[in-house]
Amino acid sequence: MTDTRDFELGERERAVLALERRSWPGPGAKERAVREQLGLSATRYYQLLNALLDDPRALAHDPVTVNRLRRVRAEKEQRR
Repeated sequence: MTDTRDFELGERERAVLALERRSWPGPGAKERAVREQLGLSATRYYQLLNALLDDPRALAHDPVTVNRLRRVRAEKEQRR
């Protein structure tokens, strides 16, 4: 059995989680940071983020952020 710590997250994945830990002053600020810091469109960013929420390496790296975002995602799915 392989330990998830044997396969660390890449720099981009860590940067996505770091952006999600921050609070943002207003609309558009996070999307602007995503473009400037990561060079990603908002759509691609959220696709990567959603995939990270299901990645055990992301949970091992930042359990507080990943669990918070999983709860938010589950609440949105329940409202649909």
